[in-house]
Amino acid sequence: MIEIDGSQKSGSGTIVRYAVSLASLLGQNLHLTNIRFKRAKPGLRPQHLKGILACNEIVGGKLEGAAVNSKEIFYYPGKQIKSGKYAWDIGTAGSTTMLIQTILPLACFAPSLSTYQVTGGLFQDFAPVAHHLQHVVIPLLAKMGVLVDLKIIRPGYVPTGGGIIEVTVKPVQNKIQPLTLTSPGKIIEIKGIALASHLQERKVSERMAESCNKILAEQKLHAKIDCIYDDTAIQRGASLTVYAVTDTGCIIGADLAGKLGRTSENIGESVAKTLLEDLATGATVDRHTADQLILYAALAAGTTQYIIPRMTEHIDTNLWLIKKILGANFSLKNNQLTIHGVGLKVH
Repeated sequence: MIEIDGSQKSGSGTIVRYAVSLASLLGQNLHLTNIRFKRAKPGLRPQHLKGILACNEIVGGKLEGAAVNSKEIFYYPGKQIKSGKYAWDIGTAGSTTMLIQTILPLACFAPSLSTYQVTGGLFQDFAPVAHHLQHVVIPLLAKMGVLVDLKIIRPGYVPTGGGIIEVTVKPVQNKIQPLTLTSPGKIIEIKGIALASHLQERKVSERMAESCNKILAEQKLHAKIDCIYDDTAIQRGASLTVYAVTDTGCIIGADLAGKLGRTSENIGESVAKTLLEDLATGATVDRHTADQLILYAALAAGTTQYIIPRMTEHIDTNLWLIKKILGANFSLKNNQLTIHGVGLKVH
């Protein structure tokens, strides 16, 4: 049985999501204790619980202790990953993208195409926003043979949620391929999406885009940002995502969602500054993508290398998990991360 102490490293939901995902992939029993030990509200939140239940449904397993606020679970995954169509409603504004991150590794090794529809939050702090996943992470995963299509059916924001994404995943061909991004290269273009729901009269999308480009212009850069207005969301909300594409295949993004008291100008300036900070380090991935690729690099057949902007607690935690659960070795030298994949095969 895999024994994971959730108080280690970040002590966050990241440990829950990836431990359950890897246990499901390996078909190994999991005992998880001290869940989200270092968070203000320890224990499982609705979005973490839904992720666990989703994995359990896909592999036909058995759970003990899985409930909101639980600090300990026993998980006995089934031995076969099932493909097909699934739908889950988190029931809160909990992150739909984090739930997708939990089940996506399973879909990679499913026997055929899988489609997942998830209802909850799409644009919020402390979670990947849907546009970043769609335009930065997914294209990089495609280079590894992980083919994912994400559609935003309806935006969803804090505190109401109610957003819907639909994700279709093709299983990998035998094994995940390693990724090599060791040169940042020159920027070819910077693109972006400024989304605002029920806020057209205040020109929120244009204001986010203009303030972002004002900061970028200081470095003689300009982003082509699509300004989108939506009237389908349950509540008002906004989000800005920008990403730079380089001639060596790098995609480096930055994003920020709206929040009460956070102006359109604040959002635009913050996103531009974050993007410029990561670009200035010579990194080949952004600070958030850096930790999201680790699991796939560990599962891949071969050695993955990329340059991170800086160490974060999520990178540290994910590296600890792949070593502990998969036995995958890694090294970090001058911010160049090298991960030796275990070459997990499609069953």
